[in-house]
Amino acid sequence: MPRKALIAANWKMYKTPAEAKAFVEAFLPLVAGHTRDEIALFPSPVLLPTVIAAAQGSRVAVGAQNIHFAEEGAFTGETSVGQLQAVGGTHTLIGHSERRQYFAETDEIVNKKLHTALKHGVVPVVCVGEVLAEREAGQTAAVLKRQIAGALAGISAEQAAPLVIAYEPVWAIGTGKTATPEIAVEAHKIIRAEVAKLLGAPLAASLRILYGGSVKPDNATALMGQEEIDGALVGGASLKPDSFTAIVNY
Repeated sequence: MPRKALIAANWKMYKTPAEAKAFVEAFLPLVAGHTRDEIALFPSPVLLPTVIAAAQGSRVAVGAQNIHFAEEGAFTGETSVGQLQAVGGTHTLIGHSERRQYFAETDEIVNKKLHTALKHGVVPVVCVGEVLAEREAGQTAAVLKRQIAGALAGISAEQAAPLVIAYEPVWAIGTGKTATPEIAVEAHKIIRAEVAKLLGAPLAASLRILYGGSVKPDNATALMGQEEIDGALVGGASLKPDSFTAIVNY
């Protein structure tokens, strides 16, 4: 079975509720007939109810940019899986490079969040990737293997069935630099091989691995044309309906 691509929009800390609603209202007619790929929007937590309501009845899924691993508790500023599901969210990003870089998220925290998401039936998009110094030092494979092994600790192949992984070369996020399709494919192969080693070949063969790193309309087709690339995690180019539509229609 071919893997169905997932095109995901990470809006990061952008948009007001009015701007988010306007985006969805403009975007949905542009992708109304699109069935080839899955589409998901990841807005800020305060935007989730607005975006979910605006996308209701469409094929566009909505998820959180982050969740806490605890089901509830005294964790000021955090969002629980139960809260996400209560407003209609179905997906979550886990371990985005900015969460790792600015909020000290470790592989252990990523693992705990992944356990929680899978337990509650939320589709997890686990982000992995190397920084520039690691790439230049020839450590890309070692970093990816460590992050994958850390994320998947204590998780079975059966549990991991809904899992999506996003490869983010951190040096290509917001820099205008993009990993060439060849660089991306090499990294995706490392990830898939490590998942096969940990969870078996069948799970690895069905696993969707997205590419995320300055994906734009002008490079989406070259990236998405690679057999190893099963979708995109899009940042800046997902903030406007026309540019995100162009990527969806690669």
